[in-house]
Amino acid sequence: MELDRPEPQVYLAQALSSPQLPQELKPFYQAFERFYSNRLWYQLTATLESFFSVPSSAPFRIDLYESFIKDFQSKLDQLKLAGIVVTVARTYSEGTAAVSFLDSFISKFDSASTLEPFVLVTMERAHFKLLLGEAEETKEAMDRCEKVLNGLDSVELGVHASFYRVSGDYWKAKAEFADYYKNSLLYLACINLDKDLTQEERTSRAHDLGISALLGTIYNFGELLMHPILDSLTGTEFEVVRNLLFAFNSGDIARFESLIPEIASKEPFLQQHFPFLREKICLLALIESVFKRPTQDRKLPFAIISKEAQVPVEEVEHLVMKALALKLIKGTIDQPTSTVTISWVQPRVLDRKQIETLKERLEGWGDKVQAVAMHARSQAPSLFVAQ
Repeated sequence: MELDRPEPQVYLAQALSSPQLPQELKPFYQAFERFYSNRLWYQLTATLESFFSVPSSAPFRIDLYESFIKDFQSKLDQLKLAGIVVTVARTYSEGTAAVSFLDSFISKFDSASTLEPFVLVTMERAHFKLLLGEAEETKEAMDRCEKVLNGLDSVELGVHASFYRVSGDYWKAKAEFADYYKNSLLYLACINLDKDLTQEERTSRAHDLGISALLGTIYNFGELLMHPILDSLTGTEFEVVRNLLFAFNSGDIARFESLIPEIASKEPFLQQHFPFLREKICLLALIESVFKRPTQDRKLPFAIISKEAQVPVEEVEHLVMKALALKLIKGTIDQPTSTVTISWVQPRVLDRKQIETLKERLEGWGDKVQAVAMHARSQAPSLFVAQ
């Protein structure tokens, strides 16, 4: 049976007179009383959101909801209310209590007019279910919410952020690196990195993204290399992950091998997957070898590939077939002549060294065009006489 609660204004007056209420929070309660009395719901909502964003408000959030917000929650913008509800849920010390609290809102928001609040609350509930080890319910929520989001013309970034964050956490728990990588990057695209994540959270997420890029079937992670979150690893114990990403992006086997001692001491999880990492860096070295060559010079002997990808000659064919299967390159293998002809290589994000190589190639191409033009002019000067 629910305990009797004082009237909202009485509750606010009692809270203001309580010695437990920090001085910095008193202006919020005074504003609550003023806006509530004048039925200024928009202003009251904005003030509540500001209150919940203050860390010291945490011990008072549940009581504020139960004794105050609950009285007029139907008058608030329902998506704003859902955001407040999610913040309150995160205050509970036990996941089961948070789930129970959120359960009461699922049915309230399950209507055509409140689909975004429904997704927000459902995904947050799924987050707690995942923490409680009930991953199947998390996946069910993901599948249902994905269908809802696909049916909406427009969605608030905060709703999408919640969906991608929880989905990423689910795939991380399942060790599905590529799915985690995709969802986490989408999550980062929906938030303000500096405002929404602490430094510790940025470092942790950058580390996890780096691990997933290295261990997933991902051979083009330029989007991560360009993202400012990667700078969070600089100067930390996880900087080796950042260095590995750049080494892999350029197919730099020598750099990779120089980092092996750090991998062994600082990233034991990566060390467990060393054979996969070795094969992956060899594949990326093959791509880099092709990229560096002009289009008309992409018929490579096995011996060249063996040298640049650092694999035995007898393993070159397997490496090339792997690259073809992964659609990293297109081409043909000529076994009798032990050569590979490459017609296409996967587009990729370039670092400064690679851009310099491309610049040199373009300059060389320009010189050849100019030479052909000069030759043509010398052979038929009358065609170039101004009319």
